[in-house]
Amino acid sequence: MMASILALLSSVLWGTSDFLGGNLSKRFKSLAVTGVSQSLGLLFGVVLIVISGSWIPPTLSWNGYFIPAIGAGIAGFLGLTAFYTGLATGRMGVVSPISSLSAIIPLVYSFIHGERPHAIQYLGMVVALGGAFCASGPELVKKLPIKPLLLGLCAAMGFGTALTFMAQGSKTSSLMTMTSMRVISVSICVFIAIRFRTVGGFHFLDLRILAIIGSADFFANYLLGVATTKGLVSVAMVLGSLFPIVTSILAFRFLHERLHKVQYLGIFLAVAGVALISLNG
Repeated sequence: MMASILALLSSVLWGTSDFLGGNLSKRFKSLAVTGVSQSLGLLFGVVLIVISGSWIPPTLSWNGYFIPAIGAGIAGFLGLTAFYTGLATGRMGVVSPISSLSAIIPLVYSFIHGERPHAIQYLGMVVALGGAFCASGPELVKKLPIKPLLLGLCAAMGFGTALTFMAQGSKTSSLMTMTSMRVISVSICVFIAIRFRTVGGFHFLDLRILAIIGSADFFANYLLGVATTKGLVSVAMVLGSLFPIVTSILAFRFLHERLHKVQYLGIFLAVAGVALISLNG
């Protein structure tokens, strides 16, 4: 039960972070939004390590946290940049549902490595993932827009790969994994900033939003990492992939975006899926 609660909380934080990041990417370059928010998230992680005394020296073993964190940092950076770029196109109904399928990659990985949820949990996973897809407001039945479609696929691949690496690193330390992966993503951003001689042109007030985005994204990663150590990785990944529902609800509440019938159906299916998973969680 604890794993399920932590994974659901991570979805809430991720959905909030994506909503804020997607909106900010309409005014600034998505690479800049990713870079600065990840930098502030790194600062948040370093502070937590210092306060908690959780420092663990890195090793070059796959069974440690550092090597998985490198993979998670690169994949997560690419996925987040693609996601924000896609949201900035205004086609959230294409990008968001596709990106919500990122959980399939760690799901397959966990099944290959021997995880066997109960039959009712399998059903709950399918229902919940279908709900997340529908709740995003998919526009895929309309004329298929190539650019948002490709960005959504890139985001799903990046997120899914990062989640798989995060689960591996969290076996040693979730906090060190999430902080180290941001060292990698921020290093990439610093290189890009030096190359183009800009840090995005943000105003002081924008930094407050970027700090919220960065800390929410970091804490979402951290909670999901902890959730993978408290229960089945497959269950945690599915529950952690429900973030598009939160993004859609926030867009409805604050941007007055109309929810379609399929989105109401998706929310209902997601709740039903969570209930089914929880029966044996």
